Amino acid sequence: MARHTEAVCRLCRREKTKLFLKGARCESSKCAIEHKPYPPGDHGRGRVRDTQYLVQLREKQKARRIYGVLEKQFRNYYLQAARQKGITGENLLRILESRLDNVVYRACFAESRSQARQLVAHGHFRVNGRRADIPSHRLRPGDEITMRESSRNLLVVQHSLDTAGGRSKPEWLEIDGPGRRIVVHALPNRAQIDTQVQEQLIVELYSK
Repeated sequence: MARHTEAVCRLCRREKTKLFLKGARCESSKCAIEHKPYPPGDHGRGRVRDTQYLVQLREKQKARRIYGVLEKQFRNYYLQAARQKGITGENLLRILESRLDNVVYRACFAESRSQARQLVAHGHFRVNGRRADIPSHRLRPGDEITMRESSRNLLVVQHSLDTAGGRSKPEWLEIDGPGRRIVVHALPNRAQIDTQVQEQLIVELYSK
């Protein structure tokens, strides 16, 4: 499984906004963007002409980094979204939201999507009673996600649930924290997705 191995705080600085890639640290004064609100590198403080292409590219990169998806996989998601009925941008976000690692994060079982991805990859979760260790596993309405019996007392999961007071829990999920259980009632519509991304810019970029 490919993954980003460099400092993730540089990604937030590159996009000039918080991507919440490190959980509680992003909410604290230790967040790198609080001290260095400019892109990394020797020319980070230089003036950059914001062309239409650059704005579209940055929006795509922001969405890709928020969900922790590599470029080839993200493009495949876009192609799937374009083939579906409805608005392509909303379809794309719905596909990203239906990933298993994202649902684990949305249910507050992990502080960040990268932590959720690790928990899933280590085989701590089951989908409809079957072991699921692929973070990109796509969930459907009616799917039930539970933790393995031997994994239910993991400290990282309990800590995440205890400190998730400021995070909103999606309406499209039924979450049973003590029982370590999640049920997907439906896939979210755009109003239920709080990701700060202008998906239309991504569609414009890929439509060229």
